[in-house]
Amino acid sequence: MTNIALILGTTRSSSLGAQIFSYLKHQFPNTADVTYTWLDLRDYPLPFYDHPETPLDRPISHPTATEKAWLDQLAAQDGYVILSPEYDHAIPGGLKNALDLVGAQVDHKPVQVMTYSHYSDGGMLAAASVVPILQMLKMFVLPTPVLLWNADQNFTAEGTLRPDVANSDHFAHRLRAALAEVTFYSRLLKAHPYHA
Repeated sequence: MTNIALILGTTRSSSLGAQIFSYLKHQFPNTADVTYTWLDLRDYPLPFYDHPETPLDRPISHPTATEKAWLDQLAAQDGYVILSPEYDHAIPGGLKNALDLVGAQVDHKPVQVMTYSHYSDGGMLAAASVVPILQMLKMFVLPTPVLLWNADQNFTAEGTLRPDVANSDHFAHRLRAALAEVTFYSRLLKAHPYHA
């Protein structure tokens, strides 16, 4: 069994990302050999990082219950998809704070970056800003991020993609291809883990 977490990287109560997340949930149910875990940061109200440890060096000794739940979920996965908006040319602070807690849980596991925007850049700078963070966490970042641009009209609150709106066919294709790619590498690296 391959376990893949899809992470909604915004904590806003109402967001375009939640609509895209809902679409992905409808399109990618669990299968006989892949289990998807849906991690919405709104369900993990993490405090700002305040621990003496550096997680890349040693685990956090006294995590809060919410921090432990977040880290346990990440540790149980073989691969990841991060769906993020772009705030001021970067990822949101809530997502950065959640990643600051992470250490060995994600070591040498694959991750696919997906970003979205109300504008024509598709969150390109958010994607660019998160890559060095993920690399610092020793993750294998898949080479081509998914950029969903001008996406307000494409996704409904009910988790559907409007077929009559420009770029919907392209978005559907890119999302399917991205999930297939992260699944492939998750299986590969689970079967053949890297050992230093």
